Formats: sequence, structure tokens, C-alpha cells
Amino acid sequence: MIEFLLNGRIEKVDQVDPNLSILEWLRTKMRLTGTKEGCASGDCGACTVITGTADQNGSIRYEAINSCISLLGSLHGKELITIEAFHDKQAHPVQSNMMEKHGAQCGFCTPGIVMSLTALHANKEGRQDIEEQVMEALSGNLCRCTGYRPIIDAGKDAMVEEWTPEASHPAASLCDTSSNPGLEGIHKESISLSLAITARYDAPVSLDELRSLRRDYPDSRLVAGSTDLALEITQQLKSLEHLISVERVLELKGCTRDGDDLVIGAATTYRNLRASLSDLWPAFDTMLERLGSLQIRNRGTLGGNIANASPIGDMPPPLIALGATLVLDGPDGERQIPLESFFHDYKKTDLKPGEFIHSVRVPAPKDNEQLYIYKVSKRIDDDISAVLGAFRLTIDNGTVSDCRLAFGGMAATPARALKAEAALVGQPWNDTSVAKAIEALASDFTPLSDVRASAGYRTQVAGNLLRRALLASSSNTSENLMVTDYA
Repeated sequence: MIEFLLNGRIEKVDQVDPNLSILEWLRTKMRLTGTKEGCASGDCGACTVITGTADQNGSIRYEAINSCISLLGSLHGKELITIEAFHDKQAHPVQSNMMEKHGAQCGFCTPGIVMSLTALHANKEGRQDIEEQVMEALSGNLCRCTGYRPIIDAGKDAMVEEWTPEASHPAASLCDTSSNPGLEGIHKESISLSLAITARYDAPVSLDELRSLRRDYPDSRLVAGSTDLALEITQQLKSLEHLISVERVLELKGCTRDGDDLVIGAATTYRNLRASLSDLWPAFDTMLERLGSLQIRNRGTLGGNIANASPIGDMPPPLIALGATLVLDGPDGERQIPLESFFHDYKKTDLKPGEFIHSVRVPAPKDNEQLYIYKVSKRIDDDISAVLGAFRLTIDNGTVSDCRLAFGGMAATPARALKAEAALVGQPWNDTSVAKAIEALASDFTPLSDVRASAGYRTQVAGNLLRRALLASSSNTSENLMVTDYA
């Protein structure tokens, strides 16, 4: 059985298919149809809802998520707020401003937009860049009527307004995120969901429990944010027989310093690792701003991105460029391997039966080291890379004394460009040396053509990204030559 708050009321659910998404449960079981299905893949944002999760201090963090690719079991011990919480009650500033600014058009995407902006309103941090916050909050919401200006205007005006509903309001907790008394009575221990004998969902709360489950069920599938795994259910129409959630295993979450390394737990979301990783290596900040949408960053995890073993995953190339170490765990204990050794072939990894990713160790910068990360995709927000280049360079007195060049989208796995590296090391960091390294890229990779880019485009772009790093390093301005600003 799972327990959670739904619009202010305790909900208990048992004997339900672990493959059931929050969206499907809301619409078919609860008949709460304000939450819409647009794409069933986490791309359009029509299904956006708000979840509230208590931290160790009892404070509540409210986040907008895609309910179409979030499994029902992930709600255990949390709060769920849907658009229905604002029905026939005191209007939220987002609602009133959407009406006054004519932000609602055909109306299909409007509930998701309202929920994204409402989550931002609940968590606004008092910064002055309100427009940037609104743009980020809306990055995962597509409006098919294409009228974004009034929506953005509504969001900006709503953020400066206060909201003080009655205590009985289903979403009153959004006004005070310091705690939610309703969550205190919710059962939060380890759970196991099952539907007859056809499917099972386990959610352990400790590393020992996880190890035990993986030892007994080595063929089970691990799930964290489900931002990719759920597509097997929604797009490929599979029924996954046994899921083990790592979302509530505290030993797999958070960022800590261990000597010169930043240790990031595998179940840490992009949203929660961004500050620590970007403080260490600032180049990650702009890249993480473009990793999926805010809804995806609220749910997706570092370990999931790596274990998925996609050739176009955004996190592996820069981590490979940095020489990051992967910590694996399982029935036989921990072991460590270089991250670049983890990927064997397309979707094939070094994981042994029962093993899982425990954490990633990221080294701190050394003298004269610089990291450049460049992502190329068809649109800025909410898109997957066609090519991603990550370059760690050590420049001493104008000469490349060391470098690691890693790419995504150029091979069956994220990989280093070893011949291009050899062409650079020991050479002046200038146009001539970079041109030779670009020539060597043709020997490093034979990319494929697919719906995202042709092989020729990928080859040319990969070289251009290396040239961009040269231009950025020699620029006299503070600009990082990144196309992340809006016109």
C-alpha cells in the first residue's frame, strides 16, 4: 500500500499495477481530468502536476513534474497537487493573471502551464531575475497556439503577488513550505506494491535493503525519476514485471566533498546536483540549464542518465572528459571503475547481475585546467542532443600539456576522441593545432545519420565545437559563446 496527500486529503492505494502512471491514475481511477495527456513522453508539459516532498528538516520542496512519465508508486509519502485543487476556491495569482492577460487560448495546455507557474510561485527565492525564472519554469510547457507572450506576462506579474488562501484550501500548503502537518501522518516506510502475480514495485529506504533486493531479484529493473524508463511503458506499451525504486535510499542522494573529489549520489536529481557541480566546474551550469526541461530536471537523476547508456545522454561526455570515477555496488560489494570504461557498446554496460550505480566521483580542477561543454540540439529548451562536446584542457604557457576530449552523439557510446587528443598534446593552443585535431576527429569517429542529424553534420559540428573552445579561451570578454539567452 502507498499513502500520500492528494489535494490536501490522505489517499491510500493498494493492489494497483506498478506500471500505472500518475496521469493515468488521475484520469481513469480518480476522474480528475483537468490534467491532460499530450505526448505521453514528458515533452509537452500538458500533464504537469506539483509534488511536495519533505526533507530531513521537515521543510517541503514543491516541484512541477510530468505526471505522464512518473509512476504512481513514486508518490509514497509525498503530497500531490493537481489543477482541481484550485477549482471553486480563491483564485491563485497565476490563474487570475492568466485570465487578465489572455494567456489561456484553446485551453488544452493551460492546466499544465498554470501548475508550472504555481510551483515557481511557491518556491520563488526572492531573486530579481523574475523573467528568467518564468522562462525556466515554462521551458517544458509547449503551447500549440504559440501565444507565449501573454503567458510570460501573466507569470511575471503573478510572481510579485502574494497568495493567502483559507487554511481549508486544498493547496494552502503552497503558501508555507516550512512544513506540511498533513504529511506527518503519512506512512513512509519501505513499500512493496503488487498486482496479483503479474507485477511488483519495491521502494526500499536503505542501501542494505536495496542490496538485498538486488541479490534476490537480479533481473529487476531499477527506477529513479523514470524520465526515460517510463517511455517503455507509455511509448512501447511494455509491462515491466518488477521495479525497484532507488528514489528513497538516502545513501544514494546528495553531494559531498571527499578530499579533492565531489561525490554525487546516483539518485541525486539534476536540480539538486546543479549548484554543487557548477560551483566546482562552472561549465556545467549552462549545460544543465538545457538538460531536458525543469520538470525533467526535477525528476531525472545522474545515475539514471549514466545507466541508461544512451549515446546522446548529456552527463557522460563531460564526466568522461573530467576523468570521473564510477562507484558500483551490489551483492559482492563496491567496486570503482573509470566512467569511460562503463560503456561497452550501444546500451551495453559493465554492470554485473544485481549491481547498481552507487555514486560518481568528480575530481576538482587543477592549476590551468579549463572545461568547455557545448550542446547542439534542434531547439534550446527541452531537447535531446544531436552532438555534445566536452573538453578538459590544461594550457601551460600557451601549450596544451594535457587534454581529454569527449563526445556524445558521435558513436554507439559516449567516447573520447583519442587521436584528436594526441594531435593537441604538446602543441600550441592555436588555430593550426586545433585544425589538425579536427582532421583527426575523422579517424576517431564514424557517426551515423538519424532523425536528429546526418553523419556529415555531426562530423562538422564536432570540429566546430572544438574551435569554439579555442575562441572562448582567447576571448577578452566574459561571454562564454553560449546560445542560451532568449531574443
